[in-house]
Amino acid sequence: MDDEKFGGRSSSRFESFGKKVDEHFNQALPRVEEEVKKVITYLNDQVVPQLRQGSAQALFSAADQLKKLAEQLEDRGGAK
Repeated sequence: MDDEKFGGRSSSRFESFGKKVDEHFNQALPRVEEEVKKVITYLNDQVVPQLRQGSAQALFSAADQLKKLAEQLEDRGGAK
C-alpha cells in the first residue's frame, strides 16, 4: 500500500500538480519581466536624477559650511 502512494497515483498527482504550477509560472514570467523593466526605467528616469540633484545640493551646502569654518579658523589664527 505504501508503494502505491509513492510509486502510483500519489506520484502522478504530484507530478501533474508540478506541471500545472510550472505552466502558471511560465505564463506569468513575461509579465514579471515587463514589470521589472518598467521599474528599472522609472528608477533611471525619475529616482536617480532626483538623488543626484539632492546629493549635489547637499555637497554645495557642506562646501559652504566648510568655507565658513575655514574663514573662522583663519580669523582666530590671525588674532594671536
